[in-house]
Amino acid sequence: MKLYKTRSGIVLEFENQFYSTPADDWDSFVNQDNLYAVLRQLTTSATASDEYQTWTQTGLLAPIGRQEVWASGVTYLRSRNARMEESKKSGGDNFYDRVYDADRPELFFKSTPERVVGPGANVRIRADSTWNVPEPELTLFITSSGKIVGYTCGNDMSSRSIEGENPLYLPQAKTYDGSAALGPCLYVPERPIAPETQIRLEIIRDDQAAFTNSIAINQMKRQHAELVSFLYRECSFSYGCFLMTGTGIVPPDDFTLSPGDVVRITIDGIGTLENVVA
Repeated sequence: MKLYKTRSGIVLEFENQFYSTPADDWDSFVNQDNLYAVLRQLTTSATASDEYQTWTQTGLLAPIGRQEVWASGVTYLRSRNARMEESKKSGGDNFYDRVYDADRPELFFKSTPERVVGPGANVRIRADSTWNVPEPELTLFITSSGKIVGYTCGNDMSSRSIEGENPLYLPQAKTYDGSAALGPCLYVPERPIAPETQIRLEIIRDDQAAFTNSIAINQMKRQHAELVSFLYRECSFSYGCFLMTGTGIVPPDDFTLSPGDVVRITIDGIGTLENVVA
């Protein structure tokens, strides 16, 4: 099941058929522990439509309403190594090694919904940063009760030069206008997403592939339920919450994004989130 948030309403895709849903409030609609069952029932009572091209022409939006976006750090070995390398000069490199092996995961606030962009929109690099990368991440949607009911593609834009100066600069490196992208849909499966699910990153520059790589989510050190349990220990979310689960794909140290680059993040079963760097 895939839910698309469009300018003309909420659209459900199931087995290559599309259904216009009666829901007019994204937040209350998706914040249901039995969301898959609700959507499955809708496909038996609604009539499939062939108007999907019309919906896409009116524009896909980020699949978010009033939810906060949080993120996890150092959940893959590649991410730990990259963070250690970028922080050597500041003396903060061993922090990331400790986090990778610690019982408590790294969790941080990523974005308000107003700062999130959707498919086709521009993600941004900071004017005061010299080293910038996208971070392709499987992103969980969790209901207010703490149940994972959906997934989407996430781009956790990161200013590595700022974070590398000092780990305490993490909020500035991670949180700014256009620093997060979600989409193209909210994927709602009957069962948890498969461990062998692949995440693929492509960065296109001047119509040529500047960087490509992929990784399976089973390379994560931490379990999704573990991350959620820490996030929900002392935080409540009236409309549910999105949680980016970290990245295992990091471009080489001599690579930085440039305006005009196209970032494509593809996750099996979910689809492709494409954004242009501004």
